[in-house]
Amino acid sequence: MNLQGTEFIRVFEQFCPLYLAEEGDPVGLHIGTLAKPIQRVMMTLDVRPEVVQEAIEKKIDLIVAKHPPIFRPIERFVTQDPQIKMYEDLIKNDIAVYAAHTNMDIIENGLNDWFCEMLEINETTFLTKTHTVIYKKLAVFVPEEAADKLRRALGQAGAGSIGENYKNCSYSLKGEGRFTPIKNAQPAIGEIGKEERVKEEKIEVIFPETSQKAVLAALYTAHPYEEPAYDIFTIENYVKEYGLGRVGNLAKPLKLSAFTAKVKEVFQLDGLRLITADPEQEIQRVAICGGSGGKFYQDALAKGADVYLTGDVYYHTAHDMLTDGLSVIDPGHYIEQVCVARFVELFEQWKAQNNWSVSFFASEVNTNPFRFC
Repeated sequence: MNLQGTEFIRVFEQFCPLYLAEEGDPVGLHIGTLAKPIQRVMMTLDVRPEVVQEAIEKKIDLIVAKHPPIFRPIERFVTQDPQIKMYEDLIKNDIAVYAAHTNMDIIENGLNDWFCEMLEINETTFLTKTHTVIYKKLAVFVPEEAADKLRRALGQAGAGSIGENYKNCSYSLKGEGRFTPIKNAQPAIGEIGKEERVKEEKIEVIFPETSQKAVLAALYTAHPYEEPAYDIFTIENYVKEYGLGRVGNLAKPLKLSAFTAKVKEVFQLDGLRLITADPEQEIQRVAICGGSGGKFYQDALAKGADVYLTGDVYYHTAHDMLTDGLSVIDPGHYIEQVCVARFVELFEQWKAQNNWSVSFFASEVNTNPFRFC
């Protein structure tokens, strides 16, 4: 089916919710509109002038980026500046730009989990907690013939997911509903002034409190009754915790020098920076945080990491790391590029599941500003 930008992003945000982004992180739509049909979508790490030209040549309708293109306010919209000219080109060519940044790092089965998978780091947990999400339960009464439609709508709105591996979970009880429409009612079933009895199902689903607005909107849209009857309860025995970075274990100890070589091979690096007092030390517990995670190194120590892998380590922070006895591998920021191919794979899965008519592309532009000589 033809795909609207709003529908694609609705599915994207179920996987990568905006509420999991760090405070102040400018995630979401940056340029253009999602209220349009989209036929060609491109995934990229960065939005740079070269990437925009690639998008124009490929007739892209929507760019999804890891790094927000407008990270700080624009003071002047003067197109002699190549960066500003890039924004003009996007608008002129009706290319929307959407960014998922720290929420992509925090989500389960997100960027930091992919790093761990590539480096064979197992038994992982988050490095530093960022969010605790309370769950609620919805109990709603609906005519039997409308129950399946309502269940689907609630699932699409984010209700019914339990853990990483189960979605569209619900429970139903069948019974009889009774009501009498009175003056000014517009009943979907029954007549004014006459008691009505209807075979109904009680559907129960759980959902994160952050999705309550969307879940209730779906309920009112899909439910046939003028005034749906429902209850919402807070669940006290189930919460979800999320965090930045990951820490876990290698299957067996390795020398730091061997693990460093593995990092270079896995991420196809020409070079990296190593901060250590002993390159030949044995390591097994590894912490990792994509992007610039130097400020979280104390969390790596607290979680018992032998080595911490993160990018853009500041000079004086490196001294502190050495003083505190933590070895650190700095492979740079660009290793986050692995998200491009992984998300295109996910997009293709969503396309098959939803029967979308759309083409997905991975940006082919290398936006790494660094070279090793």
